[in-house]
Amino acid sequence: MGKAINNGLRLAAVASAGALLLAACGGGSSESSSAAGSAGASAGAGDSGAAAADGGQKGGTITMLTNAEQWQHVDPQRMYTGADIAFFTGYTTRTLTQYKYAAGADGTQLVADLATDTGTANSDATQWSFTIRDGASFEDGTPVTCADVKYGVSRTFAQDVITDGPTYAISYLDIPKGDDGSSTYKGPYSTDAANDVASFDKAVTCSSDGKTITFNLNRSVADFNYTVTLPAFSPVPQAKDTGETYDDAVVSTGPYKISEYTKGQKMTLVRNENWDPASDDYHPAYPDEIDVLFAQDPAAIDQRLIADAPEDQATIAYGNLQPENLATVFTAGDPRFEGRTYNDYDPYVRYTAINTQLVPNLKQRQAIVACMNNAEYIAARGGDFAGDRADGVVKPTLPLDYAPTGLWDGMYGDTIPVEGNVELGKKLIAESGEPMKPLTYQFPTNPVDEKIAASMKSALARCDITVNLEPIEPGQYYGIVFDPKQAKELMRSGWAPDWLNASTILPELFGATGGFNLSQVQDDQFNAQVQDALNTLDRTEQGKKWQELNKYAAEQAWVIPHLFGKAQALWGSKIGNGYLWFPYGSLAFGDLYVMQ
Repeated sequence: MGKAINNGLRLAAVASAGALLLAACGGGSSESSSAAGSAGASAGAGDSGAAAADGGQKGGTITMLTNAEQWQHVDPQRMYTGADIAFFTGYTTRTLTQYKYAAGADGTQLVADLATDTGTANSDATQWSFTIRDGASFEDGTPVTCADVKYGVSRTFAQDVITDGPTYAISYLDIPKGDDGSSTYKGPYSTDAANDVASFDKAVTCSSDGKTITFNLNRSVADFNYTVTLPAFSPVPQAKDTGETYDDAVVSTGPYKISEYTKGQKMTLVRNENWDPASDDYHPAYPDEIDVLFAQDPAAIDQRLIADAPEDQATIAYGNLQPENLATVFTAGDPRFEGRTYNDYDPYVRYTAINTQLVPNLKQRQAIVACMNNAEYIAARGGDFAGDRADGVVKPTLPLDYAPTGLWDGMYGDTIPVEGNVELGKKLIAESGEPMKPLTYQFPTNPVDEKIAASMKSALARCDITVNLEPIEPGQYYGIVFDPKQAKELMRSGWAPDWLNASTILPELFGATGGFNLSQVQDDQFNAQVQDALNTLDRTEQGKKWQELNKYAAEQAWVIPHLFGKAQALWGSKIGNGYLWFPYGSLAFGDLYVMQ
């Protein structure tokens, strides 16, 4: 998703390439969602929680607890973290297509949501069309039309206003690029006479009855119908759009609407009286209300869920259990937790982004990687529960696209054990030809990331690298580190594929038009090879190119890879349909119900 991880990150573990597709996102803002799938992991490995029930029960209130003080984004075009997408597409934001509500591999199946089916492509997949369902409407009762979806997509191009969201529309739509590589269309807010509105209108067209939207692409994209699972392709009513502040006043298309959003305190979702269930066979809309309580202490969240007092039995947490509680909750045979946990590989790779504009010296970036103590990192994440050390940003759960990079086996001139290689780090700094300047590490405030930050500071100090720590409130984290004026040298992050192809990883994290380039990479050679891989239709051949690009990224030390991880969660005993939803690496919020 998600973009990254919010609370944690963006998406889920699957080993069989042919069958499964994942939706993804990037690394999160608070300790809630874990990192990515691991070598040999398969959908359904471990304990994914109870399978989705045939039918839930209507009524009741679900309470969600989070240590974040606000949502990273509620604006659909700016949303790009897996758990956030799972939450809002489950309740308020309809997308053209979506993933089936189900545990395990079944949860990666593409289904229709706002559209009548999963889309129709032309012979070479350069054009995709979707027809909007009859009866779909906004919360004020206004029908959703093609024009509303088109307008929502247009907002993606206003990169000076609609920040942090995915940029697939900019990459895929058949709109010319300027000399600087950016789109000639600048979105609906631009008053520049040179704004290329005509090209956008040719790239996205509406049928005469306003029901069918057609996307004309600049290349073959066989899996474009997975792209439109992202809220960036969801409808926005132009008359209600307030630009940047739409984040605080989103108009619902789903079964619920926002009745209260007080940052630092609470969000309340209530039933949307203008949602027509006859137009929507995707959303079950079980509870009467969903309450999100912000600024909750993570330790207190865990203890409330462990105790399962009557007032907390319809309660969930936004994200994972704290590592210190994992052994308690997953002790075999403890009847207190039966049927209300999952413990499985999720889809994320956790890493630290290295800002290449602030650390331009390759040898110094490699020294940072060599000095990192990943043994302490893994211990802080939960030890044996955490997962496996990562060697790049592509996981073995994408078998066509993954091959060992050799990062830890001599790539930088010597092997790097999990505890780090201090002598190699010092040698690389000496070879860099210039002194290493002090670095600042930015991270979201929560107990786990605070431990990791302290570990990073001490680990790099072994190589005489000074690290200053900059904690950031989780709900504001990505808004700060995505701002080049506020981003520092090192930034906590994570990523999972938007679907089961490294085309949704490497270009997004390091490419010229990537939506999650925290490392601020500007590499013409890499960009040219990315375009070559994207244009390669033979999937096996394409996979080999992604393998080489993943290795190149590791050589360039654009990130410190940490973990191919797992996720563990616990919920109240009256929550039904609790399971790990692989496409977003979180609970399937929209499928939850309160047992009456």
